[in-house]
Amino acid sequence: MVQFKNRGFTLIELMIVVAIVGILAAIAYPSYQNHVEKTRRTTAEADLMELAQFMERHYTNGYDYQAPPGPTPSGLPFDTQPRGGGGGVFYNYGFNGAVGQDTFELQASPVGAQAGDDCGWLRVDQAGNRSSENAGPDCW
Repeated sequence: MVQFKNRGFTLIELMIVVAIVGILAAIAYPSYQNHVEKTRRTTAEADLMELAQFMERHYTNGYDYQAPPGPTPSGLPFDTQPRGGGGGVFYNYGFNGAVGQDTFELQASPVGAQAGDDCGWLRVDQAGNRSSENAGPDCW
């Protein structure tokens, strides 16, 4: 009599693999989300520095920060991240308070998927002073 060898997986083996994949996903996904938030925050920091440089260039033309000549309602060259707002907005850029002749303070406010960021808003002023809502070690 010829015996056939069974080939394949048992249900128990399959359930063990599914459990292992589930555990790995539960560990990896929050780490991935944290990395994505940190990357968006780093982009917002770079954007704030670019906007501060824009304001300094405007100041050199007339020794006045008021009424910058940008295309957005605030006068800045862009006011969202990503620029143009395509695919969802993560930060809104603007001024924190009034812009004076020799003072300004730019702010990046997290919105949408970035709203739960640990650092909250980010700010930079005309002197280069940087601050955040929650002064954590990775904020700025």
